[in-house]
This record gives sequence, C-alpha cells and structure tokens, in this order.
Amino acid sequence: MLQLAEMFYSIQGEGFWTGTPAVFVRLAGCNLNCRFCDTDYSLKFLASVDDVVARVRELGGDCPMVVLTGGEPLAQTESSKLIDALRADGRRVHIESNGTIPVELAPDVWLTVSPKERLDPAMAGRADEVKLIVDGRVPDEWLSAFEGRDVPVFLQPEGNKPANVALALGAAQAAPARYRLSLQTHKFIGVP
Repeated sequence: MLQLAEMFYSIQGEGFWTGTPAVFVRLAGCNLNCRFCDTDYSLKFLASVDDVVARVRELGGDCPMVVLTGGEPLAQTESSKLIDALRADGRRVHIESNGTIPVELAPDVWLTVSPKERLDPAMAGRADEVKLIVDGRVPDEWLSAFEGRDVPVFLQPEGNKPANVALALGAAQAAPARYRLSLQTHKFIGVP
C-alpha cells in the first residue's frame, strides 16, 4: 500500500514544464526535515498502486503527465511499482525528489532534483533538471554535483518572498548561462 497526502489535477507551476497540465500524486512522508518546507505531506490515506492509477485516470482523463511528489516520493518502497504502472497506463511520469535515495529510473521518466541536506551522486547524475531553493542565499554549493552536464538549473525563491525573488533574479542575471528563474506560478493564479 502507498501512503498518500493528496491527489489532484492542475498545472505544473515550477521549472522546465511550467504551464503543462498534470495530475499530481503527493506521497506522504519525507526523509528530510527542511525548515522552509511549505508542503503538507502528512499521511491522509492509503491506496494500492492500482487504485492510484485508477484515480489518475479519473482526475486527469487523457492527460499524459503525472507528477510524483512529496515529501520524498522515492522513500516509499512501492513507488517503483507505481512508476511502472503509470508508464504502462501510457502516462509520462515526472518525479520531484530531494535526490537522497538512489532509485533506478527508466530513461523516459523525468527527474527533478532539489538537493537540500545531502545528495546521492547517482541521482545527481540522473537529474533532468535541478531546482535550488533560494532562501536568504543561493545554495550554489550543490552545483559541483552537476558539473559537466547540460542540465537546467532553476533558482526558486522560497515562498515567492520578495527578498528571495530579488536574490534569485540577481543570481540568474549574473550567471545567465547557468541559472534560470522559476517562480511558483500556480500560487499566483490560485491553483494547487
């Protein structure tokens, strides 16, 4: 059984796929305790892999994109089965991870890594995009883990707070070949 916090149909509001409709599957729990986390990933219900796939169909119909997020979605042992089942159902699976838990992923699975306290080198090497949370500073100490790879690095101001936005914008403008700005656009338009 999977431990879940919520499931909903919305748009991707962050990063490379901003503006793309997607079904979000928020798995409960996380292996980190980040002070700035703005997400309620507490356990709300249990569901089987088949139940989650059926709910994805119900919520999103033919929408191909499904985002597994958390907390940390790869912390649950059944997350790999869920990924396989969603792919078998014709879904394009995207994962938002802190990159601490090494998991083999199919090449067509999109991996967003947002490092916080630590980072597994295998997950850094597999990342399709990197999201650095700007909270009073740009956490550029993580950049060395992604050196030599042409992977987009997004600076995301924590909470869209003006001081964090200004800091992220300034860093992106100072290093335009390395950074891109990512604002939480879903919060601007009032959707989950």
